[in-house]
Amino acid sequence: MRLPLPQFSTDNRHPNHIAEVIETATTGFLAQCLEPEDLNFPAMPPFGSWVKAHDEESGNKIVGVVTYVTTSPIDSVHRAVALGLSLAELREQQPQIFAMLKTEFRVAILGFEAPPLAVNGHSYSRGQIYQYLPPRPPQIHQAVYRCDPSEIVYFSEELDFLRILLQVSDVPAEALVAAAIREIYQLRNCDREWLVKVGRSLNVLLKDDYDRLRYIFSQIRLA
Repeated sequence: MRLPLPQFSTDNRHPNHIAEVIETATTGFLAQCLEPEDLNFPAMPPFGSWVKAHDEESGNKIVGVVTYVTTSPIDSVHRAVALGLSLAELREQQPQIFAMLKTEFRVAILGFEAPPLAVNGHSYSRGQIYQYLPPRPPQIHQAVYRCDPSEIVYFSEELDFLRILLQVSDVPAEALVAAAIREIYQLRNCDREWLVKVGRSLNVLLKDDYDRLRYIFSQIRLA
C-alpha cells in the first residue's frame, strides 16, 4: 500500500509544481499529484499535456507528455464506493475522503534539455534540446512541473519526438499524438506552416498509412 505524500507548506511552491515522482524508469515515470490546501481533489493534468522533471545530478530538464491519469484510494485493498453526494456535500459530510484518495499520472519521456552553457562569460537562457531518451530518468521524489508555453514551443522546433509518441504502448497512440500536437498548435497561434511539417513527418513515420494520419488530424481543430 502506498502511503500519502507528506505535504509541506505550499507558500513557496511554484504554481506549476503539481506532482512528485514515485516510480521511475528509462522510458517514463509515475508521479503522484500534490494535495491542494483546500478540501478538493488534486488537479488532473490533461491527457497529452507536457510536463518536466529534473535529473539533479546531470542538470538535464527531462520533458514528457502525460499518457494516463487515475484517481484511486490510498488503501489498495478497499475500493471506493458510490456515496451519492455532491462535491459540496462531500466537503461537509465526508471531508476525510479527500485524504483517502490519490491522483497519479504516467509520463512518457520524449527528450531532454541540457543545462545552458556559458561561453566567454555569457550564459545562455536555453540549453540544447535532444529528442531521444536521456541517459537517466528523474529520480524518485523529484518535483514534476507543468511545462511553460515557451518551453513547449522551444522543444517542438524539431519533430523527432513524434516517433517516440507513436511507439508509446498501453494507450491509443493516435489519440496521444493528436493531443500533444493540439496543445503545441494552439501555443504556436495556429501556425499552419508548422502543422504542415508535422503532417509530412507523420506521413513518413506512418509509411503512407492514410487512415491513421487522417484519424490524428481529425482530432486537431484548425483555426
